[in-house]
Amino acid sequence: MKELGFETKAVRLQSPQTHQKEHSVPLYLTSSFTFDDAAEGAAIFAGEAEGNLYSRFSNPNTDEFASKIAALEGVESAVATASGMNAIFTTFAAHLKAGDHVISAQAIFGNSTYILNTILPQWGIECTFVDAREPEQWEKAVRPNTKLLYLETPTNPTLDLIDLQFVGDICKANDIIYVVDNCFATPYLQRPAEFGADIVIHSATKWIDGQGRVLGGVIAGKKALVDTCYGFIRRTGPSMSPFNAWVLSKSLETLAVRMDRHCSNALAFATFLESHPAVERVIYPGLQSHPQYELAQKQMSAGGGMVSCVVKGGLEQARNILNGLNIFSLTANLGDARSIATHPASTTHSKTPKDVREAVGIEDGLLRFSIGLETVEDLIEDFSQAAK
Repeated sequence: MKELGFETKAVRLQSPQTHQKEHSVPLYLTSSFTFDDAAEGAAIFAGEAEGNLYSRFSNPNTDEFASKIAALEGVESAVATASGMNAIFTTFAAHLKAGDHVISAQAIFGNSTYILNTILPQWGIECTFVDAREPEQWEKAVRPNTKLLYLETPTNPTLDLIDLQFVGDICKANDIIYVVDNCFATPYLQRPAEFGADIVIHSATKWIDGQGRVLGGVIAGKKALVDTCYGFIRRTGPSMSPFNAWVLSKSLETLAVRMDRHCSNALAFATFLESHPAVERVIYPGLQSHPQYELAQKQMSAGGGMVSCVVKGGLEQARNILNGLNIFSLTANLGDARSIATHPASTTHSKTPKDVREAVGIEDGLLRFSIGLETVEDLIEDFSQAAK
């Protein structure tokens, strides 16, 4: 039998049907599970028999969600976490020790920068940040003690792209754990393991949920590496709740159709912005004007649902436009059915030093748009009236 398509996997991969013969997987809202007898309990605890013990360890809902992500990313295994930041921190904490060295793209989410800059150095772990727009910097940053390399692509919020295959070849040649945050693209648009990634991370709170309802994260990749992360999660507690897993697994059933609409709306909105007099520059991987358009065509199936632009007039005009929007929501989240507008320099990346922000292109006039599922002409009109 030929391999199932993406949409079929997202819809049909689910927990085994119970004796009730339900069509939709039920919610296993329980903290613990019972045993038939003392011997069974002892065997499950010892790892000699399969079975659920406690929902911090495993639960049918969290297991189903993680298994779906693994299948959609095309990797061996996955484990769910309470949030995307839990997934990132767990990956670092589970695989790094004092004396190790990390290489990271400079343009990453602000909280990820904080972990690498502030928390890990307290444990004797060093990090070198690389300007991903200069590919030769990756290899120059490698040291004998480099253990892990971390990046996002597209980056948040400047939507720069990183050549996944190029970096993957460096990691393979130097025996470095290659970690890619695939949050902005989702497995529908990009599968980093196809380019050599060992671990793929998601904030499931974003496009995977798609409606801004629950928090969640996932670590997917090679089984041995994911098992190490699972051991950390089991003992320290950043597990995903069964309810959130149930919601997210249901959300995956519509991921493909939602992303198709997000992408088509985003392309139309970005195209409109290119000709607007208030806009200095538009950043969208699906536009031919994007400096890495050819790379986007190589490693992404579409441009994604995020659009950024730099408006003329800097911070004052950026705030005026945000304050004038009626349809776009003003919030720091993204990946929602509802379109969202954000000023990264004063919100999501406000804790990043100003010189670092500006070095990676986060100007005071930069606006980030998460394009939703509304009628795109309404979104265009909303920006037009706000930017008068």
